[in-house]
Amino acid sequence: MCCGNNNQPSSASTNGPTTNTENGCGCLGDILEVILKLQCRGQKCDNVQEGCDKPFLGPYPNVICYNTRPVTFYRCGDGGQWIFPYTLNGVDGVSGVFRVENLDGCCCTCRVLAPNPDTTAAELTPYVATDSFVTINLDCVGALKCLPDTYIACI
Repeated sequence: MCCGNNNQPSSASTNGPTTNTENGCGCLGDILEVILKLQCRGQKCDNVQEGCDKPFLGPYPNVICYNTRPVTFYRCGDGGQWIFPYTLNGVDGVSGVFRVENLDGCCCTCRVLAPNPDTTAAELTPYVATDSFVTINLDCVGALKCLPDTYIACI
């Protein structure tokens, strides 16, 4: 079941999850579009902000060593986290962490990110790219949460 219009007020927080309670993809689509542009272009800005709509990747706008703003999605209704399967180096797993790859209306195509199996590098690069992709209907997403910006190899 998707959110649709449940006649509840929309709420958004730049420090916590951003909720989607309006018709269509609304604020979630807007935020994912910003994230996608940042990842594609590596935009920089002097306006220091925090949260999903921070206009640059990384902790400081003059540092270009990040290429991904990982996100997690939460279902409408029960609020559970979206989790999808992946295979990495022949090992199957599941993950709820994604990299936005494309946005077409309310359809968001994401790459599933896996925990970095190299524990010595996991502090600097906590995730690795998989070859698993999912398309998520944003009308079925109740909230999203942005994780700290990071670098993903082979993107």
